[in-house]
Amino acid sequence: MEIEIVTLSKQGGRNYNEDVFGQWNDGRFVACLVADGAGGHGGGDVAAATVRSSALGGFAGAPGLDGEGLRRLLEEANRDVVARQAEGGKLAAMRSTVVLAAIDLHDNQLVWAHSGDSRAYLFRGGALVARTTDHSLVQQMVAGGMIDEEGARLHPKRNLLLSALGSADEAPEIAVSERMPLAVGDVLLLCSDGLWEPLGDECLRETLQASHNPSQWVEQLDAEVRARAKPGHDNYTAIALWLHADDDVTQRMPVTPP
Repeated sequence: MEIEIVTLSKQGGRNYNEDVFGQWNDGRFVACLVADGAGGHGGGDVAAATVRSSALGGFAGAPGLDGEGLRRLLEEANRDVVARQAEGGKLAAMRSTVVLAAIDLHDNQLVWAHSGDSRAYLFRGGALVARTTDHSLVQQMVAGGMIDEEGARLHPKRNLLLSALGSADEAPEIAVSERMPLAVGDVLLLCSDGLWEPLGDECLRETLQASHNPSQWVEQLDAEVRARAKPGHDNYTAIALWLHADDDVTQRMPVTPP
């Protein structure tokens, strides 16, 4: 298979963008990442950039789909953020969520890992077949049957996270998927909460079904966020990956190291 990648990252209604994305490949393995920083006054973007550099750099040193290997990459990224916190000032309280996906284009498999509420989605035939589960208070409420997914998306405490990288006192919660088989036509989306929160899963699915290529889909997602989000809304970032049969891609964006 071959892969087509389109990216989007916008400031939204904030003073600066604390989201980052990154990509790496060696012809067989592809790694993509979205990180959403927090901490204010410029610390969040440093945290997110630190996570990107650490995780993708580590993956490049030993590419593969070992789930525990991906966990160790995010654990190391956590330690790197904590080390930067020691510089003090605006960096002292910085944190970052992260979602990291690794694809084997030879064996047609996918593994993802995440901490916080940056998400990964896998669509097949236009239907959602897998999604990460947020480390957040409202996600626990969903699991407990107190609210549904739509209620969680609109809940006033939806931004209260239970895990993020930059935790010195206790290890952050990191979830790693099993290996998932990939097929021609599958679509993978990595995104920050600034994208999925104002749209919801149904909008993601509907806009995907109405799109003929990843560029068109990402443009539609951008338009939907700008139409639906409230004033002062969050930064929003996405990486859309479409899987094609070999030589079936009319326009491929390069996948380059960070």
